[in-house]
Amino acid sequence: MKSKDVILRIVMSEKASRIMEEENALTFIVLRQANKHEIKNAIEKLYGIKVESIRTMITPKGEKKAIAKLSKEYKAIDVATKFGLM
Repeated sequence: MKSKDVILRIVMSEKASRIMEEENALTFIVLRQANKHEIKNAIEKLYGIKVESIRTMITPKGEKKAIAKLSKEYKAIDVATKFGLM
């Protein structure tokens, strides 16, 4: 599975912004068949950042949401700004 196929889109909502500020994490909608290791590798490869951990959940819409906690040397707000999300 290719990295660009795993990550469908990044989520920017009020809750995602709060998680970004409080937990230093970014929120993504990912391929439902992808596991945590594939998601982590895809994020690290596509965005050039180091991911500490991944939490996943299935939304009521049936999409898989992944919250990627970044390592301490990266700031989620800076990464989001770099990619034009903020």
